Formats: sequence, C-alpha cells, structure tokens
Amino acid sequence: MVRALVFDVGETLIDETRIWSRWADRLGVTRFTMLGVLGGMAALGQSFEEAFQVVRPGFDVEAEQESWRRDDPGGLRVNFDADDLYPDVRPGLAALRALGYELIIAGNQPPQAYDALATMDLPVDAIHTSDGWGVAKPDPGFFAKVVAVSGREPGEILYVGDRLDNDVLPARTAGMRTALIRRGPWGHLHAIRPEAGEADFVVDDFPALVAALSY
Repeated sequence: MVRALVFDVGETLIDETRIWSRWADRLGVTRFTMLGVLGGMAALGQSFEEAFQVVRPGFDVEAEQESWRRDDPGGLRVNFDADDLYPDVRPGLAALRALGYELIIAGNQPPQAYDALATMDLPVDAIHTSDGWGVAKPDPGFFAKVVAVSGREPGEILYVGDRLDNDVLPARTAGMRTALIRRGPWGHLHAIRPEAGEADFVVDDFPALVAALSY
C-alpha cells in the first residue's frame, strides 16, 4: 500500500515555459525555436543541456548564467516562483493530504529552488533538492535518500515525475511504485514509449492522480 508520495519538480509541479522563454530571449532566438529544440532533444533521448549546443554551438551555460546575473540581479532569470506552479498542484496536494498520504518534494534542482518552493507554502511534509543532498537523479543514491527521509519501505513510496529515465525507471529499480505525468515535452513523449508500461500509473494531471489513489 502506498503511504507516501514523492514529487519531482520541473514539469511535475512547475511549468517551465517562462524559464525557457526567458532563455530564448537571452539567446536571441524565437521562443518557438527554443521550445522546439527542447522537444527535439526529448524525442532524441538527449538532455535539455544539449539544446543550448544546438542553438549556440560551444555555449557555456555557467558563464552565461553568471553574466545574466550581473545584467539582471533582481530578475528571475533561470529561476521560478509561485506564478510558475501548475494550477492543479496546490488543490491536488491538498486532496492527497486529505486522503492521508505523506507528501514530499524531491527533485533535481539548484540551491535557490528550495527557498522558492518553501515560500509557496505548499501542503507538503518536506522539501528536498539534489543540491541539498549532493546527489542527483538518476543516481541510485538519490532514491536511497528518498527512502531515508520518508522513513518508509520503498514499496510504500510512489515517486511522481515526468520522465522515464530520471524518474520512473530508477525509482522502480529502487523498489518504489511510480507515476508518470504527461507534462512537458519529456512527459508527453515518454508516455508513448513501451517502457511507460512499467509505471504503476500514467496520468495527465493531479486530478487524475488523486482519482487513481482514491481507494
């Protein structure tokens, strides 16, 4: 029986459209181009970092982020805030909490993401990031941390994310149950792959997740 739900962040809780749109503006390409290239990387099974190299070969992401920070110190830049939260997340989490589930956020995120999530005052029991843990998905060590902080047996945990490679498959290998959410380019493309059948649930949104767990 599932007793705890653990959620990925990007394209599970957070809509990254504004982040990638700001990147397009920064790089001087149309937003359609940036988002299209990201979709291409998802279709090819490559990381989002490769999108930068397609748009601008030899691009140094870290150097550009530092330059951007100097140019716009008060802006969101590559960060997110409450306006980026998918609208079904807050009521969905509240409904899951009402069903008695422990709720944890744990995803691959930089240092500033913890504070951004904490200020949203979401109805969750804990927030963790890969930066805080010093290990990132899909490393098995990340999922060992998930088990440790939940205090549950792996089979009592449902990991919810938008990717097979980073979320569903490594969480399943760690003994957890899994849900693939069809959000963002990776979520939609991964949902049509044969491996999506390894997820316990494939859902379109939080209402569907709540319905699947209302038993």
